[in-house]
Formats: sequence, C-alpha cells, structure tokens
Amino acid sequence: MKRICITLCLLLTAMSFSSAQAVPAAPKWLEDAVFYQIYPQSYCDTNGDGIGDLNGITRKLDYIKSMGFNALWLNPIFDSPFFDAGYDIRDYYKVAPRYGTTQDLKRLFAEAHKRGIRVCLDLVPGHTSMDCDWFVQSAKKERNAYSDRYIWTTSDTIVPNKKFVKNTLPRGGNFMKNFFDIQPALNFGYANPNPAHSWELPVTAEGPQKNRQEIFNIIDHWMVMGADGFRVDMAASLIKNDPGFVETNKLWRELRTKMQTKYPQGILLSEWGNPSESITAGFTMDFMVQLKNSGFRQLFFNFGTNNLIDTCYFDLRGKGDPTLFVTNLQKYMKDVKGKGYICLPTINHDRQRPRCLNRNTYDQLKTVMAFIFTMPTVPLVYYGDEIGMRYQFGLPNVEGSQFDMNRAGSRTPMQWTSARNAGFSTAPAEKLYLPIDNEDCIPTVESQWNDPNSLLNFVKALTTLHKQHSALKPSADIQFLLAKAKTYPIVYERKSKDETLLIAINPSGKKQSVTIDYPVSGKKLIPLHVTKGTQIKHRNNQLVIESGAVSYAIYKLE
Repeated sequence: MKRICITLCLLLTAMSFSSAQAVPAAPKWLEDAVFYQIYPQSYCDTNGDGIGDLNGITRKLDYIKSMGFNALWLNPIFDSPFFDAGYDIRDYYKVAPRYGTTQDLKRLFAEAHKRGIRVCLDLVPGHTSMDCDWFVQSAKKERNAYSDRYIWTTSDTIVPNKKFVKNTLPRGGNFMKNFFDIQPALNFGYANPNPAHSWELPVTAEGPQKNRQEIFNIIDHWMVMGADGFRVDMAASLIKNDPGFVETNKLWRELRTKMQTKYPQGILLSEWGNPSESITAGFTMDFMVQLKNSGFRQLFFNFGTNNLIDTCYFDLRGKGDPTLFVTNLQKYMKDVKGKGYICLPTINHDRQRPRCLNRNTYDQLKTVMAFIFTMPTVPLVYYGDEIGMRYQFGLPNVEGSQFDMNRAGSRTPMQWTSARNAGFSTAPAEKLYLPIDNEDCIPTVESQWNDPNSLLNFVKALTTLHKQHSALKPSADIQFLLAKAKTYPIVYERKSKDETLLIAINPSGKKQSVTIDYPVSGKKLIPLHVTKGTQIKHRNNQLVIESGAVSYAIYKLE
C-alpha cells in the first residue's frame, strides 16, 4: 500500500510538472487574422473635445470591416494621468473618462463581434502610474498590504543603478522604475535575488505573488466584458535578474494556461521582439519589429551615414540587403512552428522615425504592403497606413512622446475627409490631441475610397487575398528563391497543401531581369489581380522574371 501511495504521488507530481510546462494551442482564428492597430486618442472624436474616443471607434467599425480587418489592437484605454499616453495606468479596472465609459467599451465589443471583428486591449503589467492607489499605499511609511507590491531599497542613500528613482515620499528608500521615472515597476520578484540586497524578493514572496494574481484578475475582468485578448507591454521586463527567462517563462505560461482554460479563444500578443523566446515563454504571438537586429529596420528604414545603415531594401536606390530579415524569419518560423505566430506590422505608435510606409509615391507604398501581406506572418496595419499617412516632423512633446526622437509624428489624427480637421474632430484646431497634417493634398479615406488604383483599395485587395488563399496563411511554407544584398527583385514561394504562389517584389527604381532555377513541369503561372509591372514566366525549368521599377507580382502555379 505504501509503495502504491508513493508511486501515485510521483505520478501526480510528474503530471503537475508536465501541465505546468505545456500551454494550450493557439486559437485557429489567428490563421485568418488581419490586425488593425488603433491609437484611440487619434482615431475619431465624437464629442468634440479634440481627443478620439471609444464611440468613435464603434462609429468606424463598418469601415474597418469593409477594409477586411478582423482583429483590433487598441492602445491603452484605462484611467491614467497620461504622462505616457496611457502607459502609466492609474486604475486597470476603469475606462479613462476621456475615452468614454465601461458601457461604451461593452458596446464596442458587442458591435465589433456582430461584424466578426475581435478586439484586443493593451495590458501594461510591468509598471503603473505613481498616481495608482497601489503605489500610493506602497509609498506609505507604515507597512501594509501593498508595501511589497513595488521594489524599494531600504534606505534613501541606496541607489543600486539608474533604474532606481530618488524618493521624496513618506516611505524610506528609493523605488525602481520600469520606463519613465513616473512609472514605478511592479514587483514580480527576482529570479536570482542577491542575499545582500533585502529588497530583491524571490518570485515566491507574497508581494510578487499578489501581483501575479492581479494580472489574471485584470485579464479576467475585461475578458468577461467581451475582450478577445491582450497585447502585453514590455512583456519580458517583469521578473528581474532572470537569465534565460526561466522564471519569466513560468509566469507567462501559468497566465496563458489560466486565461485559455477559461477563455479558449483568447490571445496574448507580446511586445518582446523575439518570437523564439516569447512563444517559448507562453505567448500566442509576437511582433517581428522591436529589436534593432531583427532585420525589420534594414528592410524599411533609411538612416543617415552616422546611424545604423545607409540605406534599406525598400528604397529606390536599390542598394539594400534583406538577408538579416530573411535569416531571422526562417529561424523564428522553425522555432515557433505549431506553437504560436509571428506578427509583422506596417509600423506602430512607438516609431521615433518616419512610418515605414513613408515613401514618395503610392506605388512605393504598395510594394511594402505586398511584402507584408505575403509573408508567413499575421499582418498588422497601423491606423492611417492604409491610406499612406505621413510622419509629421517638428511636433511638440505630447504625453511622453519625446523619447530618443519624437514619437508624436506617428500618432497624428486619422485623416478621414476633406472637411475640417480631416473629419477627425469638430474641435478648434488648437484643441486637437495632435495637429493634422498641414501639407496640401493629404491622403484621406474619402479621396481614395472610389479610386480603384488607390492604396486603400490595394490594401482591401490584399486582405481579401490573404483570406482566400491558403498559401498566404501564416502556417503555410515559404522558400526564398532570391534574397540577396543589392539584388532585386526579392522572389519567394508560398506553399500550402492546396496551392503554390510565387511572389516577386522590386522596390528599386530600376528595371530588373533575373532567371532562377525552378524545376517543375506541366504547370501554368496565372497572375493574381494585384500584380503590376512584373512578369513571371516559366521556361525550361527556370523562372524568367522581368520586373519593372517599383513593381510587384503574385502568381499562382496551376
């Protein structure tokens, strides 16, 4: 009997360990997802205060659906003093009054779901505002339930590093920040606490464990109301001194499992920038954009000679190099296959340089869009990129936008019509959250809607193709047939069980001709309707590609 009990205990322990390591499968709806990121304060203002709101997003849901976008990511909409555009949260359980009410958010969820659109909110778990009641309580001299919910040194004279902020509050000691000085870091513990530093609590301590539970409470609160998931800000930053993310992985795997056990279709999209690490940590999907060495910048951004690179691949000069991106993408795909997804955005709200779609012509913008929508990733379009909105230089520092370079230029109001304030708001121009693009002939939804050759309608065509063709799903295979430095076009094959597509994109300003070995027989190449300026022919087991300047082609092999 004793031996049976011991065996049973060992089996239960093994089962517990196994379940702790496994995470639920990623929801299948991500196969067909086309995300649209909305910066709420700049999207649509319905009450005339100069700031976008939730009712404005609800009002535009028919437009969003018509574009083929079926998943939204909203930047933070929670109560905040807005020193960092809402990433300094005061109350995680309350909608910021400037955006509306909880009922407005519930209505947005319901109306979006009626149209087959899922809505993901922005979760900021690593830090709060200094105005958050949790921090106010933690900063009190007397010990209380919140004393260890943040990281405090034991004396005002102890400042371990630049991440600690000099304290002027009643409590002794200095607190750790997670980004700006006004964003104190929530305490999730140290994976390897230094015994000489009493403030370095282990992850099992009461304060870190309470914060762990609080994250799930926040997720649960909004999922009950209708949210479909969360983009997680600074996802890798929670647990300190954690080489290899051992404890970080345990935390997110635990939260992912708890969330999907209750909400099987819910997702966690991480701001991590390394899918190999983040999907292992338990996230459903990660961006391929944040890290400087991801290859994203080398594809889309021009830097001066004193910066990282002198040119990019999607540039008219034709001197770029796609190989870093290609190498990383292939590695990430291998690492996350069957476990999660990679998300490739056009850009996001944190860009401190021009939107990646800042190009001189709409045809140049189309080459970028064609590339993003034909990668083995989940595409994400940042609001305004579907019409080619431009980055605005020289704007004031608004809600913490001045970091490194000014992020405000990527956060200007959506341009809807030729009416006052581009149809964004009825407020006086000086009261707008940020100024409207003041150049002549700014791109608008109105001006592009009925133009069959517009960027807007090109994006609509791409979202349709993405849903219709199994070879363009993120789980379908990719083989790069030509992807070399200073070589154009970039050519690749997308393949599923049902079909094979060939894509060639030439963002350079010169005509290009290439021949590539491609041994297939008895097949025809049929151009899809988004093809322009490039021809692909198959002769003698070779692809012969004639690619005009700034052109693109998607062919189906039949």
